[in-house]
Amino acid sequence: MTAKNLVIVESPAKAKTIEKYLGRNYKVVASLGHIRDLPKSQMGIDFDNNYAPKYISIRGKGDVIKDLKKAAKKADHIYLAADPDREGEAIAWHVSHILDLDPTDKNRVVFNEITKDTVKNAFKSPRSIDMNLVDAQQARRVLDRIVGYSISPLLWSKVKKGLSAGRVQSIALKLIIDRENEIRAFKPEEYWSLDAEFKKGTSAKFAASFYGLNGKKTALPNNDKVQEILRGIDKKKPFAITNVVKKERKRFPAPPFTTSSMQQEANRKLGFPTRKTMMLAQQLYEGINLGGKLGTVGLITYMRTDSTRVSSVAKTETSKFLHEEYGEAYAAVKIRQGKLQEGAQDAHEAIRPSSTYRTPQSLEKVLDRDQMRLYRLIWSRFVASEMTPAVIDTVQVTLQQNEATFRANGSQTKFAGFTKLYVSSRDEESKDNLLPDLQVGDQAKLIKTDPAQHFTQPPARYSEANLVKALEENGVGRPSTYAPTIATIEKRYYVKLTAKRFEPTELGEIVNKLIVEFFPDIVDIKFTANVESELDSIETGKTNWVKVIDGFYQPFKQEVATAEKGIEKIQIKDEPAGFNCDICGAPMVIKLGRFGKFYACSRFPDCRNTKAIVKEIGVICPKCGKGQVVERKSKRNRTFYGCSRYPDCDFVSWDKPVGRNCPKCGHFLVEKRSRGKVQVVCPNGDYKEETVKA
Repeated sequence: MTAKNLVIVESPAKAKTIEKYLGRNYKVVASLGHIRDLPKSQMGIDFDNNYAPKYISIRGKGDVIKDLKKAAKKADHIYLAADPDREGEAIAWHVSHILDLDPTDKNRVVFNEITKDTVKNAFKSPRSIDMNLVDAQQARRVLDRIVGYSISPLLWSKVKKGLSAGRVQSIALKLIIDRENEIRAFKPEEYWSLDAEFKKGTSAKFAASFYGLNGKKTALPNNDKVQEILRGIDKKKPFAITNVVKKERKRFPAPPFTTSSMQQEANRKLGFPTRKTMMLAQQLYEGINLGGKLGTVGLITYMRTDSTRVSSVAKTETSKFLHEEYGEAYAAVKIRQGKLQEGAQDAHEAIRPSSTYRTPQSLEKVLDRDQMRLYRLIWSRFVASEMTPAVIDTVQVTLQQNEATFRANGSQTKFAGFTKLYVSSRDEESKDNLLPDLQVGDQAKLIKTDPAQHFTQPPARYSEANLVKALEENGVGRPSTYAPTIATIEKRYYVKLTAKRFEPTELGEIVNKLIVEFFPDIVDIKFTANVESELDSIETGKTNWVKVIDGFYQPFKQEVATAEKGIEKIQIKDEPAGFNCDICGAPMVIKLGRFGKFYACSRFPDCRNTKAIVKEIGVICPKCGKGQVVERKSKRNRTFYGCSRYPDCDFVSWDKPVGRNCPKCGHFLVEKRSRGKVQVVCPNGDYKEETVKA
């Protein structure tokens, strides 16, 4: 028996899950993403005819299209069930065009999560294709094509083949380079802190820090100032407790995830690149086979969303779960409705589990390690967002002697609230710091002082999480575009990852300089953010997409014409390496390749001898004691450390040796880097030194 209803989705995984829910009257097939796009060989835009895109079938999709047409002929009804966003709407529209369907017919089905009830309900109320959403996607595609296909050929002819430029990638690159310039221009300033230890009678010692003179905050710019303060303190005399301020503070949970906050948190907490996070989230959304009667179920709601809104059904279920698992005190009584972020794409829900009762523990046998880590993060963040705030008792004590004022801060968790389940990486877990019972009029004895010299630190380079945050805060691109944007600037070797932070390359700086000079609007954050908000207004039907493109293209066309005349060919010259080729004897040169600089024979292509450039780190090899430790690159471009005498000495380490041995076991010490901080540790776990900022 032939199924009467044909349902078309993007992916085979999604098709498999949905077909099980709908029963045998439905056949569900996948378009495998987009089936039509602009041609790769040409601009593909008719500038004389309202910027009409010239769509063609995507190469390699011929068989998919043939199969879709064949299945459509046999079906009485065709439903287009692509993802519920701009991209999904455009895919549905292209499929309807290929199959000669009327886009005004009610054949578009959308659902925010792939669970049996949600999917079945969605098929009860199909709608027609939303052309505003389609136009918004077309406008973005056309804009990106105009920018990419206008600037990239200029970069090929003037700088190097294979380069590219784009609206969002050019801003991401500029942000990284601007930060690098801030770091280069930074001049550290000295400052001091003055910590102290006090004791009241027979009670426990407690810590306090110098605050100021005569109750006014006073800076400690140098050691002279510290010594002046210390000279004014009589160590034999006690300090008087002049003020005690007790407060109760509430800490509220973070809202559930949007695409961007999920990408940031997964990068910070799990070390996942943005691309990996989106791939795993897609798998969790499209369906995981839970085995037995349950079969395949979508575990999370749609993962491309700018909203923190949560449905009342999910709130009710979570409240019930919290009452059962944690008790009434932990379930938020008031239902806090998440605000839709300004410029948010649509009224999707936040990213949350499709059922709170599917706890991470219950899925341990069906999820792989990385799927589980991301699911646990999404589940915990969402459930915590529906919990009561943590309550912390704080106390601030002021200690005074002569002019010197010290302050001691204490805190104690009175009620854990949501922190029982989840603490965001931005919100470091506060450790209790108990002070003895101190009252105004009491006295405390100064036991010891600990002055310390510090220097102001330059701003840190961007990590993936920080870069995503900066792009989002500046209103540039959309969270769904961040993963491919970051992948592109790495692939083009405009930036490289050093200790999980982005560092611009020489090539990146050359490209950025040209774009800043000749295409200032492309790297103007306000201009690009304005284009984004115009794309949003196309989606809501307030603006005509052709008008938006025209407003962008007319001045851009002038910039392209000026650049064609003004950009001089940039020769990235090969530097002499200072030694000869060990194969043919010709001089070796330093070339710029995809993964940075390398040595190559100047007779290339007649002689193809190449060598990696190794960087000495000034540490003698801890294994042989003869060679130098050098920085090398793995095949996947990951930095590791080895001996310069390789293959005679096979010493290798992922972590950077520091040239000292562990005082406890004698093993060589290494630098461990995490979240912008560096710590010297013994790999055996016997010894570690104080963490410092990277």
